[in-house]
Amino acid sequence: MDRVQSVSAWMTEQGVGFASLEARSGLDAKVLWAIIEGRYTPSPEQRQRVAAALGVAKDQIAWGHTNEVTHLYGHGPQFGRTP
Repeated sequence: MDRVQSVSAWMTEQGVGFASLEARSGLDAKVLWAIIEGRYTPSPEQRQRVAAALGVAKDQIAWGHTNEVTHLYGHGPQFGRTP
């Protein structure tokens, strides 16, 4: 099976900078930065655009959140649950 790495690991390995990846993928800078930092799980179309910009298959990229979720918004602990 092919190697699976994060977007940032692929960028480092290939020497691709943020501006270059942004231009190649055509994604908004804020969205792309969130994907690179693991704060945003991209849509299938966004995944394809990033993978194509890096020249790898989208299955070779580890997608999803890598940062711990620190906030839960809702009713709070006084209600015993978060909706």
